[in-house]
Amino acid sequence: MSFDRSSRSPESCRSCLAWGHMFVAGWCQACYMFARDHDLEECRGCGRNEPARNNYCRLCWHQAREDGLASGKTGPAATASHFLAAQDGHHQLFFADMMVRRGAATTTAKGYGQRGRPRTPPPPPAVRPKAAWIQPFLFNDVVRDYTRFDADQHDSADDNPWLAWGRHVAYGLLEARGWSRRIRIEVDRALTIVLSGHVDGDVVRYTELFAGLRHLDMTVERTADVLAAMEILLDDRRDSFEDWLAGKLDGLAPGLAAETERWARLLRDGGPRSRPRVVGTVWQYMAGARPLLLAWSQHHDHLREITREEVLAALKPLHGADRQDALLALRSLFGWAKRTGVVFRDPTSRIKVGERVARIITPLSTQQVDAGVEAATTPAERLILALAAVHAARSAQIRRLQLADVDLGNRRLTIDGRTRPLDDLTLRLLNEWLDYRRRRWPNTANPHLIINQMSAMKTTPVSTLPSRRTLRGRGVTIEALRIDRQLEEAITVGPDPLHLAEVFGLSEKTAIRYADTAKTLLPQAAENTP
Repeated sequence: MSFDRSSRSPESCRSCLAWGHMFVAGWCQACYMFARDHDLEECRGCGRNEPARNNYCRLCWHQAREDGLASGKTGPAATASHFLAAQDGHHQLFFADMMVRRGAATTTAKGYGQRGRPRTPPPPPAVRPKAAWIQPFLFNDVVRDYTRFDADQHDSADDNPWLAWGRHVAYGLLEARGWSRRIRIEVDRALTIVLSGHVDGDVVRYTELFAGLRHLDMTVERTADVLAAMEILLDDRRDSFEDWLAGKLDGLAPGLAAETERWARLLRDGGPRSRPRVVGTVWQYMAGARPLLLAWSQHHDHLREITREEVLAALKPLHGADRQDALLALRSLFGWAKRTGVVFRDPTSRIKVGERVARIITPLSTQQVDAGVEAATTPAERLILALAAVHAARSAQIRRLQLADVDLGNRRLTIDGRTRPLDDLTLRLLNEWLDYRRRRWPNTANPHLIINQMSAMKTTPVSTLPSRRTLRGRGVTIEALRIDRQLEEAITVGPDPLHLAEVFGLSEKTAIRYADTAKTLLPQAAENTP
């Protein structure tokens, strides 16, 4: 039967005889999990050949528990010693999945988990199956529909070497990354579906995997991690850059769009004589060039038709940073076109960009800082604010921080290779966050300092800091706190660029800029001091 129970008719479990919607292949969920951890043998109570624990099947254990509850003796010792032995072969039938017990148990004996469940033994060691030959595919573009999986027809876990190997690989990732029991069960169910009928040379496409597992409400990311470790996953997802570029080229003349697309791809991917740029540079260049290209698309269809006079006319209404961004983008576009022979002359040559006027840095007000402090309510948010406001750490630097960068004994913190002393406030917030992190994710193997629910099951940094959402609308950001800290240092210690560069690792121009701003603010602060 399929794992999706919404469209099934009720039936009786073939092990405990409970009536209801079965979990898989005629088994209720409790019996399915019970059979995973126990071997088949003849039950001493009912005489059936079923998965048994201490010579009794799950149906007899359930009956003994009900008898114990009815007599007031609910302890496991009383249940095992008296009621199992007193059974006379009669059982009270019940409905499936109606015996969920709430509350946290405290059993932590050897061989048991934190909630009193017997620990699942590791799967037997397995290696990649070897095939003497590979059957060529007749159709390579066939789309697999994993939602139509039928356990009675397709589940061959006993004689499926690929599933055995997948479980072995999944167990290794489970131990290395600290996956929860729920994730382990979902990954095992997903591997049973995906690897059913798998042969050597076959691949699993991510788009097909996503469609099938999301329909069955199973984890896709962790299953993809296992398949990637097995080297049978084909990530055929469309790059987000493609959709973004298609939107930016929409509305341009065909000739202009084709050449602009080649230029944008060269910026991102690089070429034989061009190094790849960060994607932010591509975004900035396209934002500066697109308005002018849209205007030229009404009268031109190729870059060769653009003249110097038209470039000057398009730049004339622009001023300041807008003019500089547009001209830099056009110089990059036409410079590439001249080198590749797309145009004969560069219409942007000898047009001066001009020196960019630096924005005046202003310190944050006390109300803005207080609003950010009040918004930080969790240990992670308070630590992030301290790292930005005290140690002037950028968001990317905070995301990259690892546990090895924190030396609590010597009160040292290393940020991007620069070791800094830990003040009392940061030390206290670090201890609070580490205690919370240890309680919340005790088995995580992620080496980064800041983690969340998703990254705790991986080894990569968080994608975004939780404080970004918290500070939204408060008039303060992580970047603003970092800038305010550096400006405060320049005002307090003195406008010394060498000191700022040494303490915060700033470049020469940036350190001079902060020093010049401090020189301007110092007389104002002296005049306002009573």
